[in-house]
Amino acid sequence: MEKGQHELYEYARKRINQKKSLFFHLVLFLLGSIFLAVGNYFLVFGLTANWSIWVITAWLFVLIMHFIKVYITDCFMNKDWEREQIERLIALQQKKITQLQTKVENDFPNLTSTEK
Repeated sequence: MEKGQHELYEYARKRINQKKSLFFHLVLFLLGSIFLAVGNYFLVFGLTANWSIWVITAWLFVLIMHFIKVYITDCFMNKDWEREQIERLIALQQKKITQLQTKVENDFPNLTSTEK
């Protein structure tokens, strides 16, 4: 398998694992919500009779964040995006280095290559 194909395979495997993890989280959320609602019905204690609603709401927020990470953030900020950002930053650094070298050469024209 070529290096490019191997990278594509690894990326695809990673995405499948992320989606599988999200699906598992969704199933766990649904079963857990049912369990919490039934538990709330039979275990009413304290001042808050609907405590399971708060737990389910917090869990739903976490599930939504997991969904955003898998389908929005990682979809756009993948390896290609990382590579582009790294190349852009390297180009900016090279540009600054070139500007500094030009400035030094202009400010100190009497320096010879051996004195540098």
